[in-house]
Amino acid sequence: MGAIRFALIGVGKIARDQHLPAIAGNPDFDLVAAVSHHDPELDVPWFATLDALMASGIAVDAVALCTPPQVRHALAVQALHHGLHVFLEKPPGATLAEVETLRAIADARGRTLFASWHSRYAAGVDLAKAWLAERQIRAVRIVWREDVREWHPGQEWIWQAGGLGVFDPGINALSIATHILPQPFHATQAVLYVPANRDAPIAADVAFTDVSGTQMSMNMDWRETGAPTWDITVETDDGTLRLSVAIGHARLVLPHALHEGPDREYAALYARFARLIADGISDVDVAPLRHVADAFLLGQRRLVEPFVE
Repeated sequence: MGAIRFALIGVGKIARDQHLPAIAGNPDFDLVAAVSHHDPELDVPWFATLDALMASGIAVDAVALCTPPQVRHALAVQALHHGLHVFLEKPPGATLAEVETLRAIADARGRTLFASWHSRYAAGVDLAKAWLAERQIRAVRIVWREDVREWHPGQEWIWQAGGLGVFDPGINALSIATHILPQPFHATQAVLYVPANRDAPIAADVAFTDVSGTQMSMNMDWRETGAPTWDITVETDDGTLRLSVAIGHARLVLPHALHEGPDREYAALYARFARLIADGISDVDVAPLRHVADAFLLGQRRLVEPFVE
């Protein structure tokens, strides 16, 4: 089998910063086209719509959807009906039900659907999972704080219904937690701080518990003006684990051990996608999105000052 003929749908910041370098660095993929509302100025043909790409005669095997989640479902349905394999940026959709629909379509058509969670591929995450599997968890604290003006400038969609607000980065923490913690957990209460002029929260506090009654807290805030904090701390019967995930690298601190590594998340995602296609299977884990949905179901909405960029 030759290289997977690949098209990128949506050529915004995440596509340019992460997807394009990862595609270029993986010989299993050959970027043959892009779909964007504006000329992305790439060295491949571009089209304003997926239908226009399909009508062009360019052979495509797979696509990555890097659009806002509110419009991703319709594009994924189109792609699957055209017989394409589909890579979904996180979150995989605006709702749980639409992702399950995509899974059913992919299964029926024998196509690969990949719900990607890039933070699970950060350095130290698998080591953290293995270390925690042999210990008793006593408490978990997640702190995910950053300046929205720095990290999400001009992204109006993120403030709209379905855009998740502060949970858009926060879901990265939940993707790690659902991967490394040895027992399932669920939300018990949540407070969502919503600007008076927006649909989605700018900050949130969520409490969780697992089947053993272990307490877990999560604090997210987009009003952080200093250095960002992306930390997961787990207290165990054998000491404390701290995993810090940052742009460019990740750092895992264990009792008497330190592990650090560079950012290879998207390279690993594309390697995983190629293996899934070769094996003829899908990978659609909705656990992180389910926790976000539960937080919105349980959440007390508290209005805060309007957000003006």
